[in-house]
Amino acid sequence: MQLRESAWMKKTLALAAGTFLGLNVLAGLPQVQAQTPQAIESKDGTIFKVAKMRPERMLGEYRLAKYDTINIMAIGFPDGFGVDDITVGVDGMARLPYVGNVELVGLTLDEARDLIQSKMSKYFKLPDLNVYMKSYGPRKVYVMGNVNTPGLKEMNVDNMNVYAAISMAGGVDNKGRSKHVQLLRQIDGVLFYREVNLDGFVKKHDLTQNLELEDGDIIYVPDSGKVIFGTDIAPYINIWAMYRSIVK
Repeated sequence: MQLRESAWMKKTLALAAGTFLGLNVLAGLPQVQAQTPQAIESKDGTIFKVAKMRPERMLGEYRLAKYDTINIMAIGFPDGFGVDDITVGVDGMARLPYVGNVELVGLTLDEARDLIQSKMSKYFKLPDLNVYMKSYGPRKVYVMGNVNTPGLKEMNVDNMNVYAAISMAGGVDNKGRSKHVQLLRQIDGVLFYREVNLDGFVKKHDLTQNLELEDGDIIYVPDSGKVIFGTDIAPYINIWAMYRSIVK
């Protein structure tokens, strides 16, 4: 679905983006050529997954993200050998001694261990390595629409779910429709979305209505049962895309 934007809308988006980013936008600023991505509803669980209520069960399948910090310990050395405080950068790379930059983003800890061991074995004879988490990087989502404190929310990895994000935004306001919450995620220029019945999660304990979040997700709480993509959601997506391109 494509949004036809008037010149007035483009100027409004530019000004709104400047306000959102805390920038001084002048009247002479060139217009922002915002493009609304293709929108696809996803209900089959391939894009949006049900949130896990026990974070400790996530560890085996957890995948490294930017700003995560790991420690490396070699097993089998009498005096011990390790490297602490290896941080995954915004580009997904981590800098290792002797080896240089290695792409770790998106890997499980086991996959990261195997990759690091293969790289470092060119310089050291390592019996085995252990890679473990030291700290998780911050995740940011944007909660908009009919909530009490809309805006950018920095979240802990253990609480990356729709219910927690809306709670951080002060909850749904008295005009919001908690049965029709929209979760949006951009992947390779395509916008995927899914409706969440938060009311069903809270009142009926339907766990399938609380979904996992990823860094950069958008949550929109409408004020009616009908959500008009072009006018209700698309302007926020354009602003968010501009924000993400400037602030990594």
